[in-house]
Amino acid sequence: MSEEQEELNLGQNGRNGHREVYEGDDELKELIDFNFLEYASYVIRDRAIPHINDGLKPVQRRIMWSLRENDDGKFIKVANIVGYCMQYHPHGDASIADALVNLSNKRYLIEGQGNFGNIYTGDPAAASRYIECRLTELARTQLFNKQLTEFVPSYDGRKQEPVTLPSKIPLLLMLGADGIAVGLSTKILPHNFKELLEAQIAILKKKPFECLPDFQQGGIMDASEYEAGQGKVKVRARLERKDHNKLIIRQLAYGTTTESLIKSVEDATRKKKIKIKSISDYTAEHVEIHITLAQGEKQDKVEQALYTFTDCEVSLSSNILVIKDNRPVEMTVPEVLKFNTERLVYILEQELLLEQQRLLDEFHNKTLVQIFVENRIYRDIEKCKTYENVQQAVLDGVNKFRKMLKRDVTLDDVEMLLGVRIKRISQFDIDKNRKDIEDILIALEEVKKNLGRLTQYATRYLQSLIKKYAGDFPRCTEIAKGAFESADARELTASELAICFDPESGYIGYGVKKGEELMKCSSLDKVIVVYGDGGYKLSAAPEKLYIGSTLHYIALFERDKPMILVYSAGPTTYIKRFKFGGTIMNREYRLCPEKSKVMIFDGDNPENLYIKFKPAPRQQVHQMVVNVHDYMIKGAKTKGNQLTVKKIAKIAVKPPRGWKDSNINPDAELMDF
Repeated sequence: MSEEQEELNLGQNGRNGHREVYEGDDELKELIDFNFLEYASYVIRDRAIPHINDGLKPVQRRIMWSLRENDDGKFIKVANIVGYCMQYHPHGDASIADALVNLSNKRYLIEGQGNFGNIYTGDPAAASRYIECRLTELARTQLFNKQLTEFVPSYDGRKQEPVTLPSKIPLLLMLGADGIAVGLSTKILPHNFKELLEAQIAILKKKPFECLPDFQQGGIMDASEYEAGQGKVKVRARLERKDHNKLIIRQLAYGTTTESLIKSVEDATRKKKIKIKSISDYTAEHVEIHITLAQGEKQDKVEQALYTFTDCEVSLSSNILVIKDNRPVEMTVPEVLKFNTERLVYILEQELLLEQQRLLDEFHNKTLVQIFVENRIYRDIEKCKTYENVQQAVLDGVNKFRKMLKRDVTLDDVEMLLGVRIKRISQFDIDKNRKDIEDILIALEEVKKNLGRLTQYATRYLQSLIKKYAGDFPRCTEIAKGAFESADARELTASELAICFDPESGYIGYGVKKGEELMKCSSLDKVIVVYGDGGYKLSAAPEKLYIGSTLHYIALFERDKPMILVYSAGPTTYIKRFKFGGTIMNREYRLCPEKSKVMIFDGDNPENLYIKFKPAPRQQVHQMVVNVHDYMIKGAKTKGNQLTVKKIAKIAVKPPRGWKDSNINPDAELMDF
């Protein structure tokens, strides 16, 4: 091979090599995209978002199934259930223990014994080896049916776990849920057990209904913006007035604890948004927080401030996102309840069909025994020499009475008859068998009737659940009759801060203890400060800000309020009318060039300015009146209009003493320069 051909091949290989790199990049991108989608799908479907069928997340479902597998009616160590559940849940024991404690605190499904924490104070549960749990009767009877459960292999293939449980109660809305997945999140507020079932009855009867959240912590709820689960609610702690200077918190807002609420009250007090003397926590079995008011404070005002500035009022957004048909779907409360109701009817129908089949099998077996015993068919097998002849003899014997049966006789039935014990041939057992058959026929008729009227059957079923369990789960949160009346936060804090200016130190702010008090304001207000050299700054009410020995202006910020500035730069004096307009917080600005001298700064919009000039040789004009409104309003950064080049002795917004016009007030003050 020639050198030229080798070089050509090397070049081609090099180019091909580059092409392979690019192709490899594409393959890597495809691999990353695929794996990310797999991961995102897994987090959404198998970790963070509950399934609409049973309202449970995977870890909750695995906990419930583990409890069912080990259920003997006695309490079981939580640590044992956690260990058993790890056969199904591959994400560690801590997540299982936390989810189990959370389910137990919601009361519906798991009964706990020991220290499961405190939902009021936020205290954590004891270690899982010290506490015990078991299924509640509600969970035991309403969540499980192996014959109606679809199973899949567990993560290691050694066990079978349920895809979803055949729940007959609307767990999704009963329990509520929080979950954050990849690009998705769900926030489902808990609802009241009785009200949910009553709503399902209304759906079956095709009547209108409304179902609103209910929280264990109690409180008072404004649900005017709930929007069927796609809006928000406001929840307030329940306050009780005592004597003339005390407020007692009896119930909390959902999502808060006594610790977080007290901290928010202390923060608001520190920021002077509310004025209280002390706060004491006496919470034990029930919430009890005492707030003693500062001297002279009124209860209604402090109560409004607590709702406005602390966790005594919280806003809770609702976003119902669930897994349905193996994909995430946004739904409303009525849509979820209608789905749960349809699923309830389906499960009840399947249970009736299973019960019907069980009764038919029992009827078939007992009728066969009756035929076998009453007609002494067992005697036909005495002369049979082979087992096959025995089976055939029994089969031929019972088939003579085929009309009494509801299906054909099989070899399995023959085996059952051959296993009948001698004691069952007695007259006592024959009479009992006949009575059992009569009861089975009555039960079959009842099942058939229920299958023909599924809607009425489901309604009666729900009514029986309400009668049996509703007393255990009363409504805790009071529903306000109308929207909450919100107090204006600025009105409540309009005079909380006193801004003082100390010319000696050059500091201004509510933290300055000496000097003149200039204004009162709220910590929510924006304050504009104009310094002596023409600089200005927009900020929240300053605690302690250095501005120098001269202050021209301080006020609450109004971006469109006209202002007047007169300043001298060298021999020339300028005037400008302006608005501050859009201003960035805590940023330094200037109204005039550096080393300029501010003569007038006024935000009261005077009509005229009165100027007296310094005496000068051959000067004929010694004073001047300037009509301020002759000048256009411009931006704060503009230079302004030239006013005069004469040296000014005095300038004022009112006529000075000795002004030649006798009709004008002679007592007005002028600024000397």
